[in-house]
Amino acid sequence: MAIAPSLEKYLSAEKITYDVIEHQPAMSATRVAEICKISGDRLAKAVLLRSADGYLLAILPGSHHIRFSDGTLQRLLGCDVDLASEFELGQVFQDCVSGAVPPVGACYGLDAIVDDSIEEQPEVYMVAGDHETLVHMNHMQFARLTQNAWRGRFSAHD
Repeated sequence: MAIAPSLEKYLSAEKITYDVIEHQPAMSATRVAEICKISGDRLAKAVLLRSADGYLLAILPGSHHIRFSDGTLQRLLGCDVDLASEFELGQVFQDCVSGAVPPVGACYGLDAIVDDSIEEQPEVYMVAGDHETLVHMNHMQFARLTQNAWRGRFSAHD
C-alpha cells in the first residue's frame, strides 16, 4: 500500500521533506523499531482517543505508553479521554490498514497532543498507513507537522 493517500497529500501540501523506508511486515511499534534498527524513542506512534467532544490523536514515542492512571493527559487536555475502539479507528482512518495510524492528526481533521519526549529527538520515523512503510524526517519537519498540537509529558517508557 505504501503511504496512505491522506498523509501523502498532506505532506505534499505542507512541503514536508521526508524519506520513505520499506520494511518487513510488523504489527507493533516495538517490532518495527527492531526490524528497522532504529530507536523506539524516535518512532512516533499515534493513539486515537475519544472525548465527549470527539476524537483526538495522542502522539508519543513507540517505546512509551500513555499514563492514563495518573490523570496527566486529562489535566493537559482539560477533559476526560478514553481509547477509541478498533471500529472507530477504521472509521477515522479509512485509507489506512488496521492498526497502522500515521501520527499526523491534521491530515485527518484531528486535534493532536504530542508528548515532549518525542520532541527531544533529532529525527522522527512514523508509520505511513500500512505495516510495511515508514516515513522518516528530521526534527524540524516533524515540528512543522505538529506545530498546532498541544504539548506535554503524558507518557512513560515501557
